Amino acid sequence: MDYQKLKSIIEGLLFMAGDEGLTKRQIADIMQFDAELAADLVYELHRDLAREERGVQVTEVAGAYRLTTHPDHAAYFERMAYTPTRSQLSQAALETLSIVAYRQPITRIDIEEIRGVKTDRAIQSLVSKDLIEEVGRAEAIGRPILYGTTKAFLDYFGLPSIKALPEPKHVDVEDALEEQTQMLFERIGERQMTIDEIPPN
Repeated sequence: MDYQKLKSIIEGLLFMAGDEGLTKRQIADIMQFDAELAADLVYELHRDLAREERGVQVTEVAGAYRLTTHPDHAAYFERMAYTPTRSQLSQAALETLSIVAYRQPITRIDIEEIRGVKTDRAIQSLVSKDLIEEVGRAEAIGRPILYGTTKAFLDYFGLPSIKALPEPKHVDVEDALEEQTQMLFERIGERQMTIDEIPPN
């Protein structure tokens, strides 16, 4: 058995799982081997990352393993989040924000099914800008995080409530998403604001 390859696969699985993470049982089911072996391999992966002084680490939260950034590097991540060159919303972030705004509460997996691509980075960006937040947990396997918009989102787009979002004319999901994204983009232009103008928490 190639343990190095197995650890590499688990690292990829944890990256794909994002904030929701994976339990040893879930890893075992995916890898099709014993749960205790899964736990041992995760522990070995944790040791490898620490020994190599990598920028990510394996942490365990509520019985699920996650890949997280190193806490010693927090100052750099904060600087990255608030640097002026990153203050504007990317197209990916705007599409993700549109989905959350119109379909909240919604899980990351559901967002990805609508967009057809991974959304971890876009979600992290929106959370760091206080435009979306965790609003609960879905009643599903693994209890995935549910996301919704924040008060800062309403302030940013000049909305009295989420009910004031303009309604799209299209019924088709893909066309509706494009229209919703465009409406939010136009709303940004009307407000003539940047993310930097949102007051800090």
